[in-house]
Amino acid sequence: MIKLSLIGMSGAGKSHWAQKLAGAGFRVISIDDWIEKKLAPELAAGGYRGIGGVAAWMGWPDQPAYRDHEKKYLECEIESMSEALDEIQESGDEGVVLDTTGSVVYTGEEICRRMQNLTTAIYLEASRPEEELLIARYLSDPKPVLWGDQFVQRPGESAQDAITRCYPLLIAHRKKLYELYAHRAVSMDSLWNANLSARGFLELVERQARPA
Repeated sequence: MIKLSLIGMSGAGKSHWAQKLAGAGFRVISIDDWIEKKLAPELAAGGYRGIGGVAAWMGWPDQPAYRDHEKKYLECEIESMSEALDEIQESGDEGVVLDTTGSVVYTGEEICRRMQNLTTAIYLEASRPEEELLIARYLSDPKPVLWGDQFVQRPGESAQDAITRCYPLLIAHRKKLYELYAHRAVSMDSLWNANLSARGFLELVERQARPA
């Protein structure tokens, strides 16, 4: 068995495939879960829980508290990734899947290079139609998203319109970083259309995924 990292935008299917691999005997390290535990005191104070609660706590990018929450979230993500990679390195276990967040590429080059050295990083890549699906999912069922400087709201523009306009820019910005750190890239479309098992997923990644 092998050590994998799944990377890509929120909603690309990372957790879905991680859980499929868990059913085949892989141990899954969910960075979302680790971040949630680190944020637990702040989440509890606001009555939030689960990944949806983290997204609600973070808020929309036009809200006053968003930047402060974005900063705290990233600090927790950096800590979580560092700890997870330490665990992978020290344990020597095989059959591990690191289920990263969409913002893993913002944790810094040192952490991303460690991930690249310790695991086989698989980028779940969205096509243009799938990008539209990711935008719709974010608007209807928000997940925590770090926007950085990719969100710019124009005068008189609603937050939703600004998000719809800026999200493709966010994807394009991240795509370059995902490809920088990934060993392999596979399209979301090829994964979903094939209705794959865990073994099928691994075989497709090995056989059909192009080098990133």
